[in-house]
Amino acid sequence: MNRHLFTFAVILLASVSFAQEPTTEDNSLGAQFDKLYRISSSYQAYKVVGKEKYLQLKQNVLDSLKTAQDKLSAKNNTLTAEKESNQEYQELLQKTSLELQVSLQKENVTSFFGLQVKKTSYNLSLWTFILALILTLLYFIFKFSSNNVLSNKAKSDLKDMDFEYEQYRKKSIEKEQKLRRALQDEINKQRNS
Repeated sequence: MNRHLFTFAVILLASVSFAQEPTTEDNSLGAQFDKLYRISSSYQAYKVVGKEKYLQLKQNVLDSLKTAQDKLSAKNNTLTAEKESNQEYQELLQKTSLELQVSLQKENVTSFFGLQVKKTSYNLSLWTFILALILTLLYFIFKFSSNNVLSNKAKSDLKDMDFEYEQYRKKSIEKEQKLRRALQDEINKQRNS
């Protein structure tokens, strides 16, 4: 068991010692220029740079510039697209705002015999008209009921008059008959005498 533990410890230490260390090398252009300056040889007051190193640095600079230009172009394209999108949203907002104003105006206005009338004026005139009709109806109901009372009174008076007239007529007929009898009696008396 000790042997297995020892073997495991040795393998663990070996793997740790052979593991790669993380690279902390700076790949920026400034760091590449500094590295090129350090590894370059000197000749009198000049630094001698190897062609391969120079071409590699040149390629790195061009790649960095191309990458920067691509990023700048992409950002400019994104900015242009955002401006266009913003412009479209502004136009949509203005269109929606205009539609909202038109809708609000339509909501506050109604058509009455082809005329555009505010709803408050329409409601006020409509309720005034309804109130006038109700008052007129009440007036006619009052007039009808008062005329109905007068008419019923007149009918009652007419019945009374008819009854009195009928009584008067009967009395007159009776009087006339009495007078005729009396006249006939007198005529008969005058004849007989």
